[in-house]
Amino acid sequence: MRKVVIVGGGSAGWTTAAYLNGALNDRGQNKQVDITLIESPDIPRISIGEATIPTIEHTLAVIGVEETDFMKKTDATFKQSIKYTNWLHNDNSFYHHPFSRTRPGPIDRSGQRWMESLRNIPFMETVTAQPIICEINRSPKSLGKWDFGAPLKYAYHMDAQKFADYLRDFSVVRGVTHIQANVTNTKVSENGYIQHVVLDDSSEIKGDLFIDCTGFRALLINKALGVPYEDFSKWLFNDQAIVAQFPYDSYFPGVIRPYTTATALSNGWVWDIPMQSRRSVGYVHSSRYTDTESARSELIAYQGCSSSELETRLIKFRVGQRRKAWQGNCIAIGLAGGFVEPLESTGLYMCDLAAVMLAEHFPYTDQHMDQLAYRFNRIISNRYYEILDFINMHFCLTRRTDTQYWKDIQKPEHITDRLLAKLEHWKIKAPTRADFDDQSFYGYTYNASSTDSFDIDPRPPVDTAGLWNHESYEAILFGMDFRGPEFNQKYGTSRQSAKVHPFVINRVKQAPQKLPPHHIWLHHQLGMPQWKTAYIPSGWV
Repeated sequence: MRKVVIVGGGSAGWTTAAYLNGALNDRGQNKQVDITLIESPDIPRISIGEATIPTIEHTLAVIGVEETDFMKKTDATFKQSIKYTNWLHNDNSFYHHPFSRTRPGPIDRSGQRWMESLRNIPFMETVTAQPIICEINRSPKSLGKWDFGAPLKYAYHMDAQKFADYLRDFSVVRGVTHIQANVTNTKVSENGYIQHVVLDDSSEIKGDLFIDCTGFRALLINKALGVPYEDFSKWLFNDQAIVAQFPYDSYFPGVIRPYTTATALSNGWVWDIPMQSRRSVGYVHSSRYTDTESARSELIAYQGCSSSELETRLIKFRVGQRRKAWQGNCIAIGLAGGFVEPLESTGLYMCDLAAVMLAEHFPYTDQHMDQLAYRFNRIISNRYYEILDFINMHFCLTRRTDTQYWKDIQKPEHITDRLLAKLEHWKIKAPTRADFDDQSFYGYTYNASSTDSFDIDPRPPVDTAGLWNHESYEAILFGMDFRGPEFNQKYGTSRQSAKVHPFVINRVKQAPQKLPPHHIWLHHQLGMPQWKTAYIPSGWV
């Protein structure tokens, strides 16, 4: 029986343990792989709000989690969209990137038509009711029988620490071994494989496969194996976050938003994640453009509270990816493998993806380890580049000039070559699925890596649209008024008004009666407290 040793807990470690146990061991009922997780009892745990994307549905299903139980235990709420405020201009304007969208027929020209219209209605509001459903704070699920047409796609907000604890308890009962100890040393053989790790009681834990979930410390993949890191800071400036929590017994705003808010400030942006008992807020910013105390003052101003009553923490991070997530018999998952700031909620997603890919490429013998690792690394690396390009696009399309940060971040030298090629292509035509078949666009030259260290894949990255297709790109492009000034100059005001699909209009009209307020659903279905200032619309009790 193959033995997997996971070093490090948290959401990365326990997601990996739970998924592998579900996928390879039938949730412990048919044990094919022995899974052990070693978790340090001394490392402080960071309890922040975590936002996810709809792909988490697959992960939870394989693990065997029941939605209501999961939501109760993790302080979870629904997430239907990300609302971007102050990204184009510093004027409180906003747009949504929701999860559901109407497709009017086999050929969808909604994007092209909107580009040529007066743009007097936000693009996403012409193709989906979900932005309006979010703005009126409705749940994506009804309290009774569903009779509202196609289901609304959603993900979750949740407490990351409670999620890890939930998966820990779930997995240990189903056969995963949990050891609380510190790893003090790693024994690496001459062929570059890890033989065992040494604990602080001098015991040795042997394994066939070692998974590094030790966060930015990267004890195995970096400290023991020395796999280098590829830095993304040329394109993504932010390198730290000021984080605060706002319990509802002190700061309840009257509603629980069914979406994540990302509000651009002077030198970065603030996440605002609502859970059942509190909001998690964090100012992601660049230390090159502002100091920590100034960033904290901005966060205080965002919340509108007294500085004396706000407890904050500073989290430093480095954007980029490990050159190889899988080296020898060691696989880095979570922060040990890479990190891109959480603007599109990809942190937990990359843990999910790595666990899924490892289950699909699991090495039942050492014979094909290198071959499986090669494909795994290619898939994971491509996804990091896809995320880099997509997040980079949010920043580079801004027209803000109020600070040096926003002036610099939109300069061509801070836009990836791949994204520049896409944007040039989309000046000619609206985005379509074919734009993601490869990255060969007119005028784009890929420069292969000059290093042969660690057998780095020399092929150009390919955005496979595995995470975001052309419709998601349209949401951001048109939310940021892509080519707006050009069309205004060329066509003036003689264009037609933007048109809303009739299905969208009907859904918007029905939503207030069909869908309960988000906090009402959470109260009825999960037992969330009715906070003192909660507003209950007439008809919902």
